Amino acid sequence: MQQAQQFFQQLNTDYLQLHQREGKLFWLMYTGQSHDEAGFAAASQAREQFVSDPQRLAQVRQHITRIEMLAACEARETLLHGLRGWLRLFESNAVESDEARRLMAELTAMDAALFSQRAAYTMTHRNVRGEIEEASPAVLRTNRTSNPDEACRLSSHEALQGLERWVLTHGFLEIISKRNAFARAQGYRDYFAYRVQQTEHMSAEDLFRILDDFELRTRESHQLRLKQLKVEHGASALFPHNLSYFMRAKAVEESDAYLPYAQGLRRWAESFRRMGISYRGATLQLDLLDRKGKFQTGFCIAATPPYVDAQNQWIAADIGFTSTAKPSQAGSGAKGLEVLFHEAGHAAHFANIAQNAPCFAQQDAPSSRAFLETQAKFFDAIPHDADWLKRYATDARGNSMPDHLLKAEVEARQSNRAFAERQDLVPSYFEAALYQMDDAERTPESVLALAREITQRILGIENFTGYVLAIPHAVMHNVAATYHAYLLAKMAASQIRAHLFATGAYIVDNPAIGPLMARHFWQAGNSITLDRALQNFTGEGFTGRHLADECNQSAASAWAAAQARMQAAELRGTAAVYPASLNAGIKVVDGAEVIAGNEQSADVMATQFESWVARNHA
Repeated sequence: MQQAQQFFQQLNTDYLQLHQREGKLFWLMYTGQSHDEAGFAAASQAREQFVSDPQRLAQVRQHITRIEMLAACEARETLLHGLRGWLRLFESNAVESDEARRLMAELTAMDAALFSQRAAYTMTHRNVRGEIEEASPAVLRTNRTSNPDEACRLSSHEALQGLERWVLTHGFLEIISKRNAFARAQGYRDYFAYRVQQTEHMSAEDLFRILDDFELRTRESHQLRLKQLKVEHGASALFPHNLSYFMRAKAVEESDAYLPYAQGLRRWAESFRRMGISYRGATLQLDLLDRKGKFQTGFCIAATPPYVDAQNQWIAADIGFTSTAKPSQAGSGAKGLEVLFHEAGHAAHFANIAQNAPCFAQQDAPSSRAFLETQAKFFDAIPHDADWLKRYATDARGNSMPDHLLKAEVEARQSNRAFAERQDLVPSYFEAALYQMDDAERTPESVLALAREITQRILGIENFTGYVLAIPHAVMHNVAATYHAYLLAKMAASQIRAHLFATGAYIVDNPAIGPLMARHFWQAGNSITLDRALQNFTGEGFTGRHLADECNQSAASAWAAAQARMQAAELRGTAAVYPASLNAGIKVVDGAEVIAGNEQSADVMATQFESWVARNHA
């Protein structure tokens, strides 16, 4: 057993070094601080070669076979648990043919080149003042939602369409062909089928049985909402550049005053602390504001995955996560806060995985994307809850958001719920069809036509692509063909919420939430499946029924439920005992500049951040 133990510890050490190097370079690249594409590609390729090495897979199998023949004891079971974790990782990533390994290396280089070109691509639109300005996708989308000037909204729409055309003429179609060739060398019909099996451990057919069922369950509610918008605002409300604006209730615009993004850091830290979230001594680096050269969406990367080492010492996580808010832009406070809660949820998950090898706490296969996103989707819904808004959303004078605005928020969100969740169907149906196309028929125009056809079928909006190629998830290597995970995660998060409410529990400021999530969903890492975790916690396996039921709920019913939760919160008061801190070392940065930290306290950190935003984003 000693030989197997040494082999196991060497795997842990070697992989940790590779993972840390790639993670640190990823952070620098994706926050726009480095342009070392070659160095990052080399680091990514080194880790991928490690996890896809068939020789290591064979060695792990041999050691497991030998250990299984030994008499049972605690040391044997612990070692077997760790080795089986490595077995799942190597089996999920094994690339056994020379041809497939060659294609994987070529793909890594092609993706790095596309990323480099994309980082240099700029977009412009007309902002709320009618001025032409450079804008990121996050800023463009917010402008579409909040700008009262149709011409300005149209400029954001056209910029996003321009990005889609740019992607299709700068190597993406060649990457699709290469991905398919790699998947076929691995024994799959196409890359989409390969990724679904690799990341979710199910077939594409099984995935679409779930998605088709959800589409059918929510179709009527969605179509009724489109008819309502047309009656209320005219046929132009269903134009792509107008849709999200008219879905946003006018009264909701007033809520911006109660959700300034400068207050977001304070509200996140306080809210997570009161939910009993502990980051178990992790180091957190937060880059929260929109900036040229920074990756277009929020992300979370754990450069050091946590684990318990051979000396039974806790190796705490080193995690960076981002948001993409532009504090001066209308509507950015609410959206930026949602992204902050989402990525902080990821960070809480990674920080709490407590197994005996780093392979249990990394983001790639065999880790289920849907399982990972469930943790984030559970938390990013909280800033939309009326009881959270009632307690945390205040204006500059300290006044709480009034009930008429809370009602407008809840009813607007509920009215658009089916549309919002059905949007997540579009990328999955699109990517599945994209990878099934023959190489010869895959042209910029045919791909855009495919996106328009699928968007028309799912959303009922004409001449619209859903901006499916303006999101990184269809394009970038590390997240390609995984967008389905977001909708699966929303289903699981809805299932968790339904169980909590059905058992009389509450979420906002409930100090039991963190320990519950840690025990049932976080500590085991990828050693359990999402279905098993849900079965253990809720008593039923994975289902999309709860999310579909939420989508089909009336606005009046949603407001009644929100009122009941607010009344229950008022009756509870603040008698709960909360942890003293988040148990993390936190540094808030803007690229290379450190702008705040919690060395003194979370309160001092939040004040530093608010002052910095006031000086730089007035």
